[in-house]
Amino acid sequence: MNSERDTELEKIRRKKLAEMLANAQGQSSKQETSTFPVTVEDSNFDRLVRQHPLMVIDCWAPWCGPCLIVAPVIEELAKAYAGKVAFGKLNVDENPETAARFGVMSIPTLLIMKNGDEVDRIIGSAPKQVIEAKLQNYL
Repeated sequence: MNSERDTELEKIRRKKLAEMLANAQGQSSKQETSTFPVTVEDSNFDRLVRQHPLMVIDCWAPWCGPCLIVAPVIEELAKAYAGKVAFGKLNVDENPETAARFGVMSIPTLLIMKNGDEVDRIIGSAPKQVIEAKLQNYL
């Protein structure tokens, strides 16, 4: 009797473990299609743009007023386009190599990267509709 009960408990444990693992894997894939911009740095730029077929990199600095105006728009777009477009934020003061590599002379600059290559950019504080219109060309 005890043996049957132990076997039944073991089945229940295994089932619960399988459910937990499946749930954890589902959560990790949700993190890959983030609903918020990821931090982009010189050290992870290439990996991130190769990892995401379509990515928008917001080149910004904390002292830049127009950058602060664009920030909530980028966050809103990251939520709206989760799973379709990845968004990242590159602080140009802390990551001068990438900013120089792409010739970022004014901020904010949005780099639109498709399959690891820059396909377009938006310079200056653009409204949401302008950014969305550019993105539609690459979806």
